[in-house]
Amino acid sequence: MALFDSCRPKTPEQYIQPDEMEDLLVDYHLSRAMAEQSGSRDAYSQNLRLEEVLRKHGVTREQFDSSLVYYYTRADRFINIYRRVATRLEDEAVDLGASESDIGRYSALNAEGDTANIWNDRSTLLLLPKAPYQRFDFTIERDSTFSAGDTYLLQFVADYVYQDGLKDGMLYMVVDYPDTIVAQQQRFTYSGLSQLRFSSHSDSVPQRIRGFFYLGSGSEKSSTTTLKLLFINNIQLIRFHRKDEPKPATTIPTDSVARSTDSRGTEADSAGGGDRSGRRSARLLSTDQGTAHDRVDPAGSAVKIQPDR
Repeated sequence: MALFDSCRPKTPEQYIQPDEMEDLLVDYHLSRAMAEQSGSRDAYSQNLRLEEVLRKHGVTREQFDSSLVYYYTRADRFINIYRRVATRLEDEAVDLGASESDIGRYSALNAEGDTANIWNDRSTLLLLPKAPYQRFDFTIERDSTFSAGDTYLLQFVADYVYQDGLKDGMLYMVVDYPDTIVAQQQRFTYSGLSQLRFSSHSDSVPQRIRGFFYLGSGSEKSSTTTLKLLFINNIQLIRFHRKDEPKPATTIPTDSVARSTDSRGTEADSAGGGDRSGRRSARLLSTDQGTAHDRVDPAGSAVKIQPDR
């Protein structure tokens, strides 16, 4: 054990030690969540919360910032610390940012029912703008609860910890149908709640849902030691089953039925195929679909891809 302990990488004494850093980061994120829930989203209120946490742990702002940069340049160790932080936050069962939107309405959902939370991966994660820590992939395979016409809402709370630079987070999501692939993406450049709504684009049952979270560097000239962290938590993928409504009865006027069944022929079925004004009736022409091109809506938010027929 002594030999093993001597081989472990040591953190210089001038920096916050890993265990204490973990405790501090848990309190730090909880304090930011409390500020969000109370409606205090401005920088001044956020700084006050941070100063309270630092005083609790007997750490100065300079020690905290320098320690963050130290661990940031050692990404493998920092990721391990943040994984433990994420686990502790999940165990606390705190709905971070729940009061600012309808995210709280879905916090107690399970994977059953017409409205269900079907997210089955980690609900918290940390991204750094450097490989391989800048991307997190997910896949949710079809199960017996998937139905045709389902719509989806993927939502999460983002927490940027940046010293400088452009905040450049992105969510990319794909729903695979047997005959169609529908993709949608959304950029989020601020801390707080983000949502991506996904409507049904097919009468078929989805085969799977996949995608990824990604954090860009913001600029090629950005310093590799400038602190840039994206903490994502409370990830939920809400599925809504389509509720079929009864179709209203169609009433056909009596005189229309009489004209269509009149054996003598009228303007609706005359040999000329026109009406009283002499205009020809419109006919539906068969079309050859051929190969459909990818289609993007004007906002650039959704792409529907159909294979060659």
